Amino acid sequence: MLESELERERSIVAGLYRRLDELRAETEERLIRVRRESVGGNHQARSERDAFARLYEDQLGQLREVDARLVFGRLLLEQPSDGSAHRYIGRIGLRDDDQRSLLVDWRAQQASAFYQATASERMGVRARRHLTMTGRQVVRVDDEVFDEALLGAGGGADGAEVIQGEGALMAALTTQRTGRMHDIVATIQAEQDRIIRSDLRGALVVQGGPGTGKTAVALHRAAYLLYANRQRLSASGVLVVGPSVAFLRYIEAVLPSLGETGVVMQTLGELFPGVEATVEDEPEAARLKGSATMARLLSRAVRSRQRVPAEAQTIDIDGEKLVVEPDLIARALGRAQRGGKPHNVARVTFVKAALGELVGTLAAQLRAGGSTVDEADVKVLREDLRTSYDVRVMLNTAWLPLTPQKLLQDLYARPAWLAELTPRWSDAERAALARDRSAPFTVSDAALLDEAAELLGPFPGKPDAGARERDRQRKRDLENARAAIKNMGVEGLVNAEQLADGFAEQVDNGTTAERAAADRTWTYGHVVVDEAQELSPMQWRVLVRRCPMKSFTIVGDIAQVGSAAGATGWAEALTPSFKDSWRLEELTVNYRTPAQITREAERLAEEAGLPITRTRAVREGEWPIRRVTADGAGLAEAVALAVAADRAIDASGTVAVIAPAAHVEAVAGAVESRFGDHAARGAAGLTRAIAVLTGYEAKGLEFDAVVLADPDALAAESPRGAASLYVAMTRPTQRLTLVSPS
Repeated sequence: MLESELERERSIVAGLYRRLDELRAETEERLIRVRRESVGGNHQARSERDAFARLYEDQLGQLREVDARLVFGRLLLEQPSDGSAHRYIGRIGLRDDDQRSLLVDWRAQQASAFYQATASERMGVRARRHLTMTGRQVVRVDDEVFDEALLGAGGGADGAEVIQGEGALMAALTTQRTGRMHDIVATIQAEQDRIIRSDLRGALVVQGGPGTGKTAVALHRAAYLLYANRQRLSASGVLVVGPSVAFLRYIEAVLPSLGETGVVMQTLGELFPGVEATVEDEPEAARLKGSATMARLLSRAVRSRQRVPAEAQTIDIDGEKLVVEPDLIARALGRAQRGGKPHNVARVTFVKAALGELVGTLAAQLRAGGSTVDEADVKVLREDLRTSYDVRVMLNTAWLPLTPQKLLQDLYARPAWLAELTPRWSDAERAALARDRSAPFTVSDAALLDEAAELLGPFPGKPDAGARERDRQRKRDLENARAAIKNMGVEGLVNAEQLADGFAEQVDNGTTAERAAADRTWTYGHVVVDEAQELSPMQWRVLVRRCPMKSFTIVGDIAQVGSAAGATGWAEALTPSFKDSWRLEELTVNYRTPAQITREAERLAEEAGLPITRTRAVREGEWPIRRVTADGAGLAEAVALAVAADRAIDASGTVAVIAPAAHVEAVAGAVESRFGDHAARGAAGLTRAIAVLTGYEAKGLEFDAVVLADPDALAAESPRGAASLYVAMTRPTQRLTLVSPS
């Protein structure tokens, strides 16, 4: 009976794949026809053609990305719908030519019972079936039966094997890791599904210990929100912020596998366009740069670049000497400052006001000397003043246009100016910020650059004729796009901005995601923040500017805070930016880490006073924690030997070697020397069998095995090093080895 059920499911799934292939072929053909269509110079016709092209391109991209494990579940319903008692659940929805449902998208309301139904709350479901796939082939079926009437001699529904809801989950948990995170769409648990499907409003905080699936929940929530709020989010986009390049590389395939490719992913060091900072500050500098005090300091720094001269200045205007009193500059400054505009924008008002008074003063002086000055002469005098070298120097000295980069570099490289701005700071605090002007920007600096940009506004520049023409063309394209969308009746499927972006005649054909990543003023419809406990107050200010609607999914674990600028509680972190518009959900089941490793990691964390969230591991591991002492060998060589011992157990899985920052290069050298191309340092290691990482780089990642170098040093390397040790110990899904120096 079981074998016949397997064959039956294989036949049905093969039919679903045939339908997928048909849709791909149809969409490809439509796209080819649209691209070949000649519409001449008619803007309206071009708009309609490109609207269809963009629509087909998006559909084709989704159909290509969801091939693996297209279908993973089936519900047996109490009340058959559409004449069928079976409802198949998959990555996307599929319909036949008569628009009958063949496959339900996992995000649709009709699919929620697949994740939420239980024996006590059946939600109209008699049984739930899990389909295990290899490629396009069904290799196993498992049933959870909720209706006892189905239980017979064969066991489960239709004679399949009966399980208790953990067969598919346990298979997913124990499978080997690949250096890339996979979606959990087939094994989402009820507590996770409730969070994933919660609505878009406000900020949702998901707190959970290591291994509870926080990251997976956050990414699946992003996919769900894009599905449920397509019209709102397709134009504005979703931003995903992660702690490191390694982390983003680890998760980058998840959303495309769920059919979503238009999401922007950035690290904290990339939040300011043009900057890709990876260097971390020393703890004291990180604490200072991350504090809200820096917002006030930058505001004072900008204001201090708007100066009234201490004494009168004499300027030369084509041989005419003019004495300019400080009061004249002060009045022009005051008029510009009262407008409340950013520094570079307000400077335009200052220059106009100063020139206006200078023209009046110069005209009065010329008249007093016997010259006749009429209205035409006043215009000439204004131009003479505007182009005068002395006037330019005087006005720039009083109010110089600035870039965020220059403001920050000056602040760090001019100790006297910093001391003037920070009279209450200690010498040690000022010294923590001091650095050479040529030093690269750090991760913490990205938020400060964004804050400075907010205070300064755009740097003045005169657009060329080409830029002006592109602006005019953009307006025409948007008007044509809106008309085309209305005529075609595709509202909600494509928007005017996306359509205008796709016009064949447009030189810059960047996607919404690409344009959003390059535009500091872009506002997103939703922001996902992972490892959010690490964020400083200044970094939260940046993210709230990116999403003024304050629609956030915030995931993290307060016990894992490693940054000196991070928070010790969610209220402390979020109240300044979100007030009371945030809500907390907790995940308490550890799906990743074996119980014996979880118990030891939590014991050490509690001894160190970390405010951990106790979790319940779903399984005991096969291997006990292994402890090794370097003895006569050096630490790096002992670590390499420990990796070799683990590879002897299983040479096909992934291993993370996590070392204190002070030892990581030496350890990487020893490991790479022994294992060659099978090992690599940092993010590059995620594509190899063995990755050598610092504790910070390991955040959010998971591996089959972890070899931890010098646990005591890892715990002592920073003020919150105990959190780094806790994080490192909870990365493995199978085995943990602790290597201590002799």
